[in-house]
Order: sequence, then structure tokens, then C-alpha cells
Amino acid sequence: MSELTDIKGRPEIEQLVNRFYESVGEDDLLGFIFNDVAKTNWETHLPKMYSFWEKVLFRTGDYKGNPLGVHAKLTPLTTMGREQFDRWIKLFNATVDTHYAGENADHIKNCATDMANVIHGKINHIPDPRFDAANLTVEQRARYAEYRNTP
Repeated sequence: MSELTDIKGRPEIEQLVNRFYESVGEDDLLGFIFNDVAKTNWETHLPKMYSFWEKVLFRTGDYKGNPLGVHAKLTPLTTMGREQFDRWIKLFNATVDTHYAGENADHIKNCATDMANVIHGKINHIPDPRFDAANLTVEQRARYAEYRNTP
């Protein structure tokens, strides 16, 4: 077996996205969300995801969209809890680790984890502890108070 290479551009992103969503579609926890609840049109979804990840990783690509809004629309239709997002992260990271290694591979996994956690928190109305005023230092509180009083 040859040594894994890093994600270098759009071709690798397309391969990654295709492999990842193949595993998602077959997953017992996530597959029905994409296939039955969201009724994902894979012919339009996959190219959108290529552009999304290209923009995230390389700051190129023509992605335009609202991932938070898309996920929020599903919350009345199915469970979109921690278990589902943790599975999504696990499958994404496993797909990357199986096929790629390097700085970009690590970066895309970190971005995916951060994005999944933010979307999970927002659609489930879970406060982010990083923004709890009780967690701020004295200096941060002073800066925040100054910011709030700036017209």
C-alpha cells in the first residue's frame, strides 16, 4: 500500500466528499436523515459540498449557502442531537484518515469538527460556554463593556 498524501486541491476534495457521503448514506444512524428525511438530491448536494470544502480549505471555490439554515429546517422532522453530530464527525474524520494525511487533512478535520459543533449548538439552542460572561477575565469584561458602550 502506498503512503497517504495530503489533500492538494479540488480533485482530492471531490474524492473525499464522495467517499464520505457514501458512508453517510449507508450509516444506520445518519443515512435515513439524508435519504428519507431531507431527501437529499445527491446530484446537486455533492457539487455544493465540493465548493464548500474547497472554500474552507483553500479559500477558493464558489460556495454560497446557509448550512445552519439547512440543518435548522430538519430539527422539527427528526432528531439532530449530539449522537447524530458525533457520528457525522466520526465518519468524516475516518474518511479523511483512511485516504489522506498531512496539514490540510488535519485542518479539514478540525474545521469539520468545529462546524458540526457550532451547528449542533445553534440548532439545539445550546449556549456556547465560550461566550458566557462568567468565563471572561477582568480584562475581557472591560473590553466587552467598552464595546457595548461604543455607538
